[in-house]
Amino acid sequence: MDMARNVAFWALSSALVVCVLTLPVSTQTQLILSFTIVVLITVLKITAPEGKWRLITLALGTSIVIRYVFWRTTETIPPVSQLENFIPGILVYLAEMYSVLMLGLSLFIVALPLPTRSGGTVERDRLPKVDVFVPTYNEEYDLLANTLAAAKALDYPEDKLQIWLLDDGGTRQKQHSHDVREAETAIARHHSLMELCRVLGVNYLTRDRNEHAKAGNLNNGLAHSTGELVAVFDADHAPARNFLLETVGHFQDDPKLFLVQTPHFFINPDPLERNLQTFERMPSENEMFYGIIQKGLDRWNAAFFCGSAAVLSRAALQESNGFNGVSITEDCETAIVLHSAGWNSIYVDKPLIAGLQPATFASFIAQRSRWAQGMMQILRFKAPMFRSGLSLPQRLCYTSSTLFWLFPFTRATFLLAPLAYLFFGLEIFTSSGGEFLAYTGAYMVVNMMLQNYLYGSFRWPWISELYEYIQTVHLLPAVISVMLNPRKPTFKVTAKDETVSDDHLSELGRPFFIIFGILIVALLVTAYRVYTEPYNADVILVVGGWNLLNLIIAGCALGVVSERRDRASSRRFRVRRRCELGVDGRWYPASIEDVSVGGMRLQAYGKDLNAVSADSLVEIRFKPHGSEEMARLPLLVRSLHASGEMATLGCKYMPADASDHRWIADLIFANSSQWEQFQLGRRRNPGMLRGSIWFLGLALYQTSRGLSYFIRGLRGKPA
Repeated sequence: MDMARNVAFWALSSALVVCVLTLPVSTQTQLILSFTIVVLITVLKITAPEGKWRLITLALGTSIVIRYVFWRTTETIPPVSQLENFIPGILVYLAEMYSVLMLGLSLFIVALPLPTRSGGTVERDRLPKVDVFVPTYNEEYDLLANTLAAAKALDYPEDKLQIWLLDDGGTRQKQHSHDVREAETAIARHHSLMELCRVLGVNYLTRDRNEHAKAGNLNNGLAHSTGELVAVFDADHAPARNFLLETVGHFQDDPKLFLVQTPHFFINPDPLERNLQTFERMPSENEMFYGIIQKGLDRWNAAFFCGSAAVLSRAALQESNGFNGVSITEDCETAIVLHSAGWNSIYVDKPLIAGLQPATFASFIAQRSRWAQGMMQILRFKAPMFRSGLSLPQRLCYTSSTLFWLFPFTRATFLLAPLAYLFFGLEIFTSSGGEFLAYTGAYMVVNMMLQNYLYGSFRWPWISELYEYIQTVHLLPAVISVMLNPRKPTFKVTAKDETVSDDHLSELGRPFFIIFGILIVALLVTAYRVYTEPYNADVILVVGGWNLLNLIIAGCALGVVSERRDRASSRRFRVRRRCELGVDGRWYPASIEDVSVGGMRLQAYGKDLNAVSADSLVEIRFKPHGSEEMARLPLLVRSLHASGEMATLGCKYMPADASDHRWIADLIFANSSQWEQFQLGRRRNPGMLRGSIWFLGLALYQTSRGLSYFIRGLRGKPA
């Protein structure tokens, strides 16, 4: 009875709210209403950001959105009789409604995300057997050696842990290829990785043919292993020592659990972060997904497999016939199949692996194209909204995750819409300048406020728009292609461990300069039309402002595709570990100050250290985590600065054999708390106003930098 009363009360309240929000009011009244709600949201955000007040804040913002949708639907669409206006007008309207739909789904998912979970119940005498899979295709030897060494060092009973290198680059199909270069490369790779696995004490496994890409490779691992649980790490995702202890306990708590997913933390910047130099001070793009969205999905039992940094149940995988490979995103596809079969998932929001992400803009776009096409395949073949076995919240969550990748259509529409009016006079939006300010302006401000309220510490203002724009130019054809032929896309491995050796324009950068030039012309047309059509100045200025906003984002994108020289494949992390420095048989007290994938910085104490010079071979000895025995690691001195009895040395790792990668992995990957501290150091909310001013300054600088690269390129000079 109580439930029935609650439902009736909710239905009546909803009906009353809709009636109020759809009442016709004057433009002045709407402006006052919008301003009042913006002030209320601002006050609530500052004074009461959590609990029921969080829901009230979101409800206030939603009221403006609903009000805008009603006005937009009933008063602004051009008449059907004017097809030249109606067709582009309805396309813009549909793009806006898509944005509203995605906002609604986002609010549903992240309105009350779950707090960070603990490590679950860990009874060491009942710990299950675990197989660790490291699938590989074409990754470099050193990269694999570090990941395997980190996996081998996991804090877990040795008799219950098996590490597997699943090599798809050395298959018998490749070794017997008619292409002699491919065959010899595969044979050499096969033998070198077998020896690496022998030295590190892990299992090497390949297969006859490269069928079904990564999913097929993982399924081959399942067929040759027996562990109750399976942990999956990409070749460039090295786990911390505590990864399994933070995850496997959850399977003891829930026998129907199929997945424990953890975030992907990256120790190198993506192209936007590197070229805009924001990696150390602004949250990474993926942190919004892993820091907020996955926790929201977790509330609805819809956190999904992300291909790596996860533990899965073998029993569940046997029920789904292993990892699914119909789409090229086998991870999310496998999760939706198992969720619909009644299995559960959880998300542990703690960085427990460190990985590498694409360093060049071309590799970044290749990776995102695969994600976009794979999600479109899942939308087509799995139809999450109508899939039996999923709860309604799960359907909404998976629908949101797949529909998100339609953003290139919306972003392209919003880019072209103002040009249609400025260049061709098409009236695709029927309203006055005052109405646009009262309704559309308020909607845009509230939308930005809601985004900042939900994601402020994880995504700064305008950064989402920039990421979507730089992807749209190349993802739009990819998404259209998979829509026309859903089975056409094939799995392509993302390039890893890349470096950028010189300043240059990306090979994918030309369209961005063409678009920027068109937007500049549109800006000049705006000024011309305001001068020649003063009677229509309010509308022209509104559309011109829209174009100016696009121009600012497009200008910032010029900096993204202007590749900065950066030879390091990762950034350094502070560690402060005591060690001893060995020089010609003598040992000096020292400390390791910071480490990266390629080397370290040392502080050493000794009166005669000034005798050490660049290119000297030295070594260190230190205690690895969980061991009392000293480890020794050879180094090459690359730089030295002596001051009195103290010396600072910049060193490169010089592993004598495969076993030395155990100590490199211990230095870089064993301690996950250093990654957590680095993330927290970047997570701060600049607010809408300060964030917008910061982005404007960034965009102006990156526009000039991108144009300078372009001009140098025209002159035939290096950027």
